[in-house]
Order: sequence, then C-alpha cells, then structure tokens
Amino acid sequence: MTDSHAENDRPAVPHEAGRYAYDGLDRTIHEKARLGILTSLAAHPGGLLFGDLKDLCSLTDGNLSRHLQTLQEAGLVEVWKRIQHKRPQTLCRLTDLGRKRLLEYIGELERVVADAAAAAQQAQAWSPAQTASRGLPPSLRPGWSPG
Repeated sequence: MTDSHAENDRPAVPHEAGRYAYDGLDRTIHEKARLGILTSLAAHPGGLLFGDLKDLCSLTDGNLSRHLQTLQEAGLVEVWKRIQHKRPQTLCRLTDLGRKRLLEYIGELERVVADAAAAAQQAQAWSPAQTASRGLPPSLRPGWSPG
C-alpha cells in the first residue's frame, strides 16, 4: 500500500536505532515459567525439591521437567537425584552462571522499566504544540480509522 502523502503523515521517530531492542532480555530466561523457576531457586540457595518447585511455580510435572531441561542445557540450573526411603527425589539448584545471568537479566528489566517510566512522564509533560511538532497529533487527522 503506497501513498504519496505517507511520508508527511508518519509520526516523527527519534534516530536512536534499536533504542528499545533490549538485547539483554535473554529468551531462555524471559519465558514466564523459566523466570519463575530461576527466581524461586535464587531465593533458595540450597536448592528446592522438585515438588516444592512445582508448587511454587504452579507448573505440572511435565512442564517443570521440560523447563528444567532447557535451563540445565543452558547451564543455568543443576539437577541432583537420590533415593530416600525407597523413593526418588530430585533437587534443583541455581548454578553460579545461572545466578550471574539472572542478575544481568534483572538489570536489563530495570532498564526497561526506567525507560518506560521516563517515556510516559515525558509524553505526559508534552504541550499540545510539542505533541504536534513530534508528529503525534492530539487528535487524529482526517483519514485515519481504527485498524
């Protein structure tokens, strides 16, 4: 879809290539269940038994097993097994690398939150004239319709 007026109608975008890409948001950690697992293990340095970790994260056995496998393959957690009272037990612990990467990830999340808060405050402080000059009209110009 081309429009000879499209260039004039585009909102102004600051020339900060990739400013909000947040490359530090590691996909292995960013997934909700895995973030919960890592956070739970970080709060329990001695590790957690599989059942306790499952309850803390509200996961099924199979789901927790699969996420632990992914985290273990990435070197972020270690899994120990033993037999006690003729029953198998599984202990999960955060590795040193896992703790380091989780802290780096949290630092990146803090940058995301700070950027979002600053952008929201800046947008709220714009006058109508500033808003229009940045290509973000206070009300939509004629020709725009809901997508």
